[in-house]
Amino acid sequence: MADLWNVEKIPFVGTEDVKQGLGFRYYDADRVVAGKKMKDWLRFGVAYWHTFDQRLVDPFGDGTAQRPFDGKYSDPMDLALAKVDYSFEFYQKLGAEYFCFHDRDIAPEGDNLRESNKNLDRVVDRMEELQKETGIKLLWNTCNLFNNPRFFAGAATSPFADVYAYAGGQLKHSLEIAKRLGAENYVFWGGREGYENLWNTDYKREQDNIARFFQMAVDYAEEIGLDAQFLLEPKPKEPTTHQYDFDAATTIAFLKTYGLDDHFKLNLEGNHANLAGHTYQHEIRVARTAGMLGSLDANQGDKLLGWDLDEFPSDLYETTAVMWEVLAEGSIGPKGGLNFDAKPRRTSFSEEDLFLAHVVGMDAFAAGLLIAAKMHEDKFIENLVGDRYSSYDSGIGAKISAGETSLADLEEYALDIPNEDILASVKADKLEALKATINNYILSGLTEK
Repeated sequence: MADLWNVEKIPFVGTEDVKQGLGFRYYDADRVVAGKKMKDWLRFGVAYWHTFDQRLVDPFGDGTAQRPFDGKYSDPMDLALAKVDYSFEFYQKLGAEYFCFHDRDIAPEGDNLRESNKNLDRVVDRMEELQKETGIKLLWNTCNLFNNPRFFAGAATSPFADVYAYAGGQLKHSLEIAKRLGAENYVFWGGREGYENLWNTDYKREQDNIARFFQMAVDYAEEIGLDAQFLLEPKPKEPTTHQYDFDAATTIAFLKTYGLDDHFKLNLEGNHANLAGHTYQHEIRVARTAGMLGSLDANQGDKLLGWDLDEFPSDLYETTAVMWEVLAEGSIGPKGGLNFDAKPRRTSFSEEDLFLAHVVGMDAFAAGLLIAAKMHEDKFIENLVGDRYSSYDSGIGAKISAGETSLADLEEYALDIPNEDILASVKADKLEALKATINNYILSGLTEK
């Protein structure tokens, strides 16, 4: 490593010192948990856009970020190429084995799509070289089809055919890059694929058009031999009033309606789940119940603020819930990982803060993994749920579960059961004790080796 960043490689330091510094307290990459190494359960990825491009702006102020490449390059292409070197050293010093990017994160746009593609290819050439040197892998890439003013009314849902065509051409080249760099997944995030007002929106046409867009992507991936898992990332609102991929359930319904569910899974984000009125765990449970869990974006939002803040995750209750679902599934997804779609706060502007924020996030998910693994080992939740639904294991419940009853059968069974017997058959949930027990796992589970 060339020491482009003024930070040493982040070590595992353990839990003796309670003060957080530039060292992992819980993330011990090669430690075996529930039969796999931590790094294989978690598969951490660094988000190129937040980590190397985000200037920590907000609607009321300019950026505060201080980065080691600032002011060194006047030519945008020189800066873009230099950022690749900075990024790969960052991955190595952090100990993250994956990265993610949008096409416009890594190279500036030209005056037309041809020029933009040439700029992109120069940067991808350098990425490919550094991948071979370092072994760093591409978790996923995607198109930025939302920043440029041409996409003000969407890309694949735009009412303007030239915009749709441009988006398709941009996607084609992005899929070719995915193949070149060995992307394990390819994500579609519909940044502006939604509507502001239904009065001027042809809802059916826009749904049909974006479904065609996805089908063309499936067809072209097959044509070029791209073996990446396609992912859709739900988000309910912002920047549009309503986005078509509102939440996991809505997105799954869309995929099934258009016959795309065999080709796509979901990339889910904690902050987006909250904006949809759900917990992160809820969205993951919905996806994995449907066999549609693909990958995860690791962040959290502020529960008091109603927009997409992309904070680094530090809530152990949430990371425990997420990793409980992942352990129950057996993996994050067929090729999924945890991408840090997160940025430090404006007050955390130094390059050390950029590392610290990732360390906090990685430790939070590693801790969640340890706690969830203990819960699974004890079968605490499994036994609780099994007992709650035990009436379906025998008698009339078993027949219901087997699909062997009609409404007439249920009526015959229930007609003469006294009301007090029905009431006697139910059990209190003891939800307060359940929540306290999960807290006890969190408080005690991190001290055990």
